[in-house]
Amino acid sequence: MKPRTFNRRDWMRTTVLTAGGIGMIPVSGLCETPRAPLQINPAGEALYSPFFREYLPKAPRPTALAAKLNANENPYGPSAKAREALGAAAANGNRYAWRELMGLIDSIAGLEGVAPENIITGPGSSDLLEKTAMVFFRDGGNVVSADPSYMSLIQVAKACGADWKPVPLKTDWSHDLDAMEAAIDEQTRLVYICNPNNPTGTLTPADALLKFCDRVADQVPVFVDEAYLGFLEPEARQSMVSLVAKGKNVIVARTFSKIHGMAGLRVGYAVALPETLERINAITRGGMGISGPSIAAAAASMSDEAFLAECRSLNSSVRKHVFETLQELGHQPVPSYTSFMIFPIEMEGREFLSRMTALDVGVRAFRFMDQNWCRVSMGTRAEMDLFLDAVRKTLV
Repeated sequence: MKPRTFNRRDWMRTTVLTAGGIGMIPVSGLCETPRAPLQINPAGEALYSPFFREYLPKAPRPTALAAKLNANENPYGPSAKAREALGAAAANGNRYAWRELMGLIDSIAGLEGVAPENIITGPGSSDLLEKTAMVFFRDGGNVVSADPSYMSLIQVAKACGADWKPVPLKTDWSHDLDAMEAAIDEQTRLVYICNPNNPTGTLTPADALLKFCDRVADQVPVFVDEAYLGFLEPEARQSMVSLVAKGKNVIVARTFSKIHGMAGLRVGYAVALPETLERINAITRGGMGISGPSIAAAAASMSDEAFLAECRSLNSSVRKHVFETLQELGHQPVPSYTSFMIFPIEMEGREFLSRMTALDVGVRAFRFMDQNWCRVSMGTRAEMDLFLDAVRKTLV
């Protein structure tokens, strides 16, 4: 049976999409030629491209770390208002929260300057990246993105049988937009851009990206992942959402996991054309994966600009401290616009992870551009001092 699509109000009137719970269909049920989503080599490395891989820890740590700096989590959140709303909504945890979700969607639409029909919600933005990949690459094709970049959408696309056309970042760490445009061919189903980029923490100038998306979206959809945009000061923050309002075939993802400090509460959204969202809604009910208390927390956090500004300021201050201290220690960190930064390390990645973990500090390690790198999330000042002390002891 082919699932029918629903608009946002239909979800308040309908309890099931089709028999069998279509929102939980696995990748292999949607894709014609599923592939293994991730290759791990004998050395315990995740292989993303011939030039980009991640070192994986040798074993899970049985106890909590003193400084958990490996997942780009906000150490200051959720805000007091969000926690209060979360607790108050728990009493209604026996009820579905469609009405509350519609209220959140209306608020997001007002904030972004689009219609509610341009919004889809999900349990974090990664869920929406992955659902988009399931839809766009169910019959193969290819995806164009930077290398290195965030791999969630790309890995699911590959699992569906798509090819990844990676385009190396430029020497100034920005996306090579000209090369990405040249890489598009008749099999390209989507261009993916993470800006600010993960794992590098770097930024592609908004004016250049806006022109790129405006032009390229007439040829192929462009997905812009803006998970870390909230860490930029308001005057430096330029979203690609304005292109959606103009009718361009652009998808923009945002999340409450980062600047809002709600990574464990799982709320995200995407802004796109209604016809694009209809394609995604054909396989998922989006907001069905978000709990009522999480919706209440997100709504409260949206209005807590004082908390968001404080997080932005604290993150910037700590990031400056870490950047300058790493330089004093002889390292060369890359200037970051996010809640994390990278710097090159002269040590094999798994060994580096093991030594840092033994000192009670969790980070990530990658290899790209013929160099090993540490990616460290910005924690509190005390956590970052633990990290810097561990670096002094490990990278001697």
